[in-house]
Amino acid sequence: MAPTTIINFLKQSDIFYMFTSTQLELMANLCQEVVYQEGETIFRENSEGKELYVIAQGEVDILINPALVGGPSNGEQKETRIATLRRGQSFGEVALVDEGLRSATARALQKDTRLLVIPRDKIIMLCETYPQLGYRLMYNLAADLAMKIRNTDLRIREQLLYKPASK
Repeated sequence: MAPTTIINFLKQSDIFYMFTSTQLELMANLCQEVVYQEGETIFRENSEGKELYVIAQGEVDILINPALVGGPSNGEQKETRIATLRRGQSFGEVALVDEGLRSATARALQKDTRLLVIPRDKIIMLCETYPQLGYRLMYNLAADLAMKIRNTDLRIREQLLYKPASK
């Protein structure tokens, strides 16, 4: 993918909001394009994660397995979709903050799903070298994560408040 095409995709992503053209160019130089096919797993829940992903084309399902945290399991581990992400959206951002385990599975939902993959170590180096870029990126990531937390909170409230009473 040409650098100008990558820059155009980055411009569409909320986490690169208000980046200057120079900052977008620096970030684009870190990106590697990877193509996944429908149903292909990008990463698994509880695996190590050190990359940020930006969707350039296609859709990605984010799935969790309730059995991994003591949820109901009737002999099989059934994954549940918690979100579907589309072009311009990012995932894997928690890997920028810590190098812990992935909290969900990501799976390509469409044929030829194109992702821009950015390694954590290169992003951190860029943020340390260009503090204004680092501040803007971390501010945008915080805003993105806050929105995801609010949406999750609303879904939990909905489940708790509108769940039929147990017999």
